[in-house]
Amino acid sequence: MKCVRWALAAVAVTAVAAAVGAAEGLRVTPLSRDGKVVVSFELTDAYTQTIRDAITSGLKTTFTYDLELRTIVPAWVDRTIATVAVTTADQYDNLTRRHTLTRLVDGRVEDVLVTEDENVVKTWLTTGAKLPLCQTSKLDPARDYYVRITVRTRPHGSLLGWAGSISASSKFTFVP
Repeated sequence: MKCVRWALAAVAVTAVAAAVGAAEGLRVTPLSRDGKVVVSFELTDAYTQTIRDAITSGLKTTFTYDLELRTIVPAWVDRTIATVAVTTADQYDNLTRRHTLTRLVDGRVEDVLVTEDENVVKTWLTTGAKLPLCQTSKLDPARDYYVRITVRTRPHGSLLGWAGSISASSKFTFVP
């Protein structure tokens, strides 16, 4: 019986450590600029050999980033101000050895790029720069907010050693 308890405790500690490590691998930077809240993010260490293998096999590989701007409501559920879904995809053609990269924001195609450079693919799939999240007119001055990002990959597999999705957040105070 003691062995079972120790085994369960070890599994729980490992799961928590993996979740903390995954959150450290996702950097989120919100910024209020020119009347908008914009977000930049970087998913470090996500472009693994497993991801490379999936890409070179010809499988369409996608990273979906769900961005949420929220405010803390004491003794209640946090209020969601705005949400944006960003999907970055890579379709590799084994014959031409070219990657067709696509970025969708809320289901709309925002950008398409064709490249042979694997570094461009890595950057495309794992970073986002100054993505508009909402107008600052929706925010109350001197109030605390946070941006939370949840990441999922396809094909499903291990992302930073953690199956499923990972998430991270970053707090800020809106000062007009």
